[in-house]
Amino acid sequence: MIRNTRMKRISFVSTVVVAGAMLLSTVPANAADPGVTAKEIKLGITSPKTGTVALSYGKLPGAMKAYFDYINANGGVYGRKINLISRDDKYLPQQAATQTRNLVLSDKVFAIVGALGTATHTKAYVAAQLAKNNVPDLFVNTGFSGFDDKAKYPTTFLVLPSYAMEAKTIAKLIADTPTLKPMPSFLIAQDDEFGKDGVKGFALAGHKFTSAPTLYPQGSLTAALAESLLAGVNAAVPAAAKPVMVLMGTTDSTALILKAAEKLSLTTRFNWIAGSVGGDANTLFALGVKPATIDGAYAASFFPDAKDSTDEYVAQFMKINEKYNKGVTFDNVVLQGMNSAMLTVQALRAAGKNPTRAGLIKAIEDKGSTFASAGLAPLNYSATSRVGYNGYWFGQLNAKGELKPVGGKVTLYTTDSTSATAPVLSTYTRKPLPKNGIPTNS
Repeated sequence: MIRNTRMKRISFVSTVVVAGAMLLSTVPANAADPGVTAKEIKLGITSPKTGTVALSYGKLPGAMKAYFDYINANGGVYGRKINLISRDDKYLPQQAATQTRNLVLSDKVFAIVGALGTATHTKAYVAAQLAKNNVPDLFVNTGFSGFDDKAKYPTTFLVLPSYAMEAKTIAKLIADTPTLKPMPSFLIAQDDEFGKDGVKGFALAGHKFTSAPTLYPQGSLTAALAESLLAGVNAAVPAAAKPVMVLMGTTDSTALILKAAEKLSLTTRFNWIAGSVGGDANTLFALGVKPATIDGAYAASFFPDAKDSTDEYVAQFMKINEKYNKGVTFDNVVLQGMNSAMLTVQALRAAGKNPTRAGLIKAIEDKGSTFASAGLAPLNYSATSRVGYNGYWFGQLNAKGELKPVGGKVTLYTTDSTSATAPVLSTYTRKPLPKNGIPTNS
């Protein structure tokens, strides 16, 4: 009887061990990292769906979701569907901090993707303890060069070229263009990391403005102030000159300045250079800027023109937008959102079939520079670099809002954020569009 009891105990223990092993085999290898199950990868984004810049940037999460929905309809990432949770930060730093904490602690997302804004995200990164929790912080929509500091932002990867890079390239445009070089030049920019990064870039390039740059706190620019600034320049510059006016601000601020020029009948008084952030024609039109006002304005870009349906990436994203983002006009913001979503899919694939947060970060360091993308400039991800794109080309907007390359052909210049070295002509050729816009990482 003792032997029978012992045998029953051994049999019971064996059954428990086998059952436990079977249970463990069904749990993902990365069970310690939130946001990944056998069927889902949960990602999070904060962006301004309401507030002063919502009209400009409120399309970002919808564009990203549309692309993810398209990928989900085509098998997802190794069988997992991407679930993008979007929270409204109103483009306010404290709100961004709260909502990013909610994404990490309450929604338990695997990674943050496509967060927007310098002041908003610097505060959110610290408040949500993204570094401490090793939360991947992917493809941040800001050109603040400070985010390239891996020691301070170890989980962050930028996507936009830096504002310092942009300023250096604008300085080269002015120096190389006979109609611009001899003219007085002025800068109106946001008084935050955005504008200050631009000021730094112009200083590195050795460009001296006719007067000290005018910096205004984001959200504080009014129609009256814009009119006063333009009227002051108009009065101080000889009538025979056509001053260069560089605008480095969000699209709503750029629109205020251009509408002030309309009110004062000064639209043709200046050579306008709209920065890459504020030069989105569709949004400027939506904010009431007249087509004739932007006709001839210079703008910087690292993408193809969002109106160029002959570009294979633009054409594919337009199709996805039409089916999965119904009723939303395709523009530069939608292009940016879908492109970042495509980069995210490639990063998740590169992280493998059992992704971990650490593995996702390592995958971008190792392979991110090789990802297919719509960008006309190279990506610069590596173990030591968190820089996304590092170049710009310049075009002039026409009355339809199309950005046409200066000289009739895209001329790309690449540069950095820290040296006085002038931008250099690039021969970079991007990868072809993956078949049907679905990356395989092959």
